[in-house]
Amino acid sequence: MDSNLTAKVLIQAMPYIQKYAGETIVVKYGGNAMINEDLKAAVMNDIVLMQLVGVNVVLVHGGGPEISSMLKKVGIESRFVNGMRVTDAPTMEIVQQVLAGKVNKSLTQHLNRSGGKAIGLCGLDGNMLMAEKKISGDDLGFVGEITEVNADVINNSINTGYVPIIATVAGDYNGNVYNINADIAAAHIAAKIGAKKLILMTDIRGLLRDKEDENSLISVVNVSEVSQLKREGIIGGGMIPKVDCCVEAVRRGVSRAHIIDGRIEHSILIELFSDEGIGTMFY
Repeated sequence: MDSNLTAKVLIQAMPYIQKYAGETIVVKYGGNAMINEDLKAAVMNDIVLMQLVGVNVVLVHGGGPEISSMLKKVGIESRFVNGMRVTDAPTMEIVQQVLAGKVNKSLTQHLNRSGGKAIGLCGLDGNMLMAEKKISGDDLGFVGEITEVNADVINNSINTGYVPIIATVAGDYNGNVYNINADIAAAHIAAKIGAKKLILMTDIRGLLRDKEDENSLISVVNVSEVSQLKREGIIGGGMIPKVDCCVEAVRRGVSRAHIIDGRIEHSILIELFSDEGIGTMFY
């Protein structure tokens, strides 16, 4: 990059840095950006830069591929219903070990090694995420719905300069542990802590008017338009729960929610600090 272009990029970023300094951004981290080592390094560098310019970051993550891999190693078959993992007691034990253990601590170490300041947490810490069994047509086992977010641990981490990296397992008051969808957890957390933005990293460009055409990206959606887009079939399948999370977050006070393409290096920075942005924004 030549010096003039570098200067233009920095000048374009300046008003956005001023806008978001001191604000909190919740990022749901998953998909290719969590598996591909180059993309993972780019995400960690994005977060370090955000910390350096005064943006508070909360990183919420899943760990589906790692969980499936470990289940296969111990001879437990992975089963899904409508995209949700059926989580019996032995599976829940593996989910907790992998998600709150291996994956969470690996990401924490990676961010610290990249020059950030991170602390690894899960929903059980400080009763951060309280849940009850999700009731649906099929018995999903220990899959939970969040009933309460206790933000003290998150806010204390932010206030002492740490990026909380949160694994999405939750508990109830009877000692049960539940597997929580990371998109849903991120939306609840963003609303509870008064985040400026919620960013969901995915493996698609965003909401597409034609799902077969990546050039049909819908850049901006008012949450009042979502019902009509569902009726038209533009929002369907696996996009429905992601969009619903964005709508829920915005209606609970989050200023903007975004679905962005985590396959693009530095997609978080492009969204935050450039005029063009990336993905689909809900407001």
